[in-house]
Amino acid sequence: MKVIIAGGGGGVGSSVAFNLLIGPGDHEVVLLDHRREMVLSHVMDLEQVLEQGATGRIRGGDEEDVPQADVLVLTAAAPLTVNESRMVYLDANARILASVADLLPAQWGGLLLVVANPVDPLCTWVQRRASLDRRRVLGYTVNDSLRLRTGIGKALGVDPGRVEAWAIGEHGDLAVPLLDRVRLDGARIELSDTQRAQIADFTGGWYTRHVALDSGRSSTWTSGLGVARMVGAIDRSGPDAVWPASVMLAGEYDIEGVSLSVPVSLGPGGAERIHEWELTGEQHEALQAGAAFVRAAAEGIVTVPREPSRW
Repeated sequence: MKVIIAGGGGGVGSSVAFNLLIGPGDHEVVLLDHRREMVLSHVMDLEQVLEQGATGRIRGGDEEDVPQADVLVLTAAAPLTVNESRMVYLDANARILASVADLLPAQWGGLLLVVANPVDPLCTWVQRRASLDRRRVLGYTVNDSLRLRTGIGKALGVDPGRVEAWAIGEHGDLAVPLLDRVRLDGARIELSDTQRAQIADFTGGWYTRHVALDSGRSSTWTSGLGVARMVGAIDRSGPDAVWPASVMLAGEYDIEGVSLSVPVSLGPGGAERIHEWELTGEQHEALQAGAAFVRAAAEGIVTVPREPSRW
C-alpha cells in the first residue's frame, strides 16, 4: 500500500510515518512537504529505523506521487497558536487541503484521511470540492474517544486502557460523549454525577490546556499512532475494529450532507460500514447541534481558487 503523507516534514506527519514502519503491514511511505530539508532529514533518520527491523519503504516525494496514493494522509496545517478553538485554522487549512486535493484526478480510487483541524468542516468541504465518494473521505477523530477514556480512568482511579468509551459528533466543544456505553474490563458500568462532572472537566478543558502551553506542537504521538492504526485497519494488516471517524452522512442519524465523527468499520473501501447506534434523546439533539455547527462552518469557508501546487 502506498501511503502519501502531505505534511510529512512536520511532527504529526513524521510520527505517522514512524508508526507505519514499525507496525504491521508493508507500506511504501512517501513524505510530501514544501520544506524539502525536513523531508530529507526524516527520510535519513527513518532509513535507520528500517535497519532495526521495521518493514516497508520510506522516501520523499513530490506532487506527481499524489494521484498514485492508495491512502493520502493530510497532516499539513497552519502553525499552531494559543487559542480556544480549532476553528481559527479553518480558512488557512482549507487552502492547504485544496492544494493537495486539487492534484487528484477524476475517479481517483484512493482514500483521503484528513488529520488537520477543524476536521469535520474540512471533510465536508473537500468531499464536495473534489467530488470524492463520501466513504473515501475520512477525518481523524480518535483522540476525542481516547481523551474521554483517560478522563474516565482518572475519575475511576483505574488504568484508562481498561476503559472502553466513545465520543462522537463534532471534533471539538460539541463532541457527544456516550457515557451510557462505558465499559470497564468489558462490563457496562454506571458513572456517578460527580464522576461525570470530573470527566467533563478533563475532556472539556484538554484542548485549551494543551495549546496554552504554547509548545508549538499538537498531539504528535497520539495522532501518529492513531492514524497508523487506522491505515492498518484500512488495508486489513491491523486488527478488525470499530473506529470513530468523521465521514459524510447521507441520512444516518437523521443527518444529511455533513461530515461528523461516527462509529465505522474500515477497509479498502474506506468507511465500509457506518454503524447507527441507538442514542438517547439528549444525545441525538447534541449530535444535531454539532451537525448544524459543522454545516455553517463548511459553508462559510472562503472561496479557494485552484492555484499552482505548493508541493
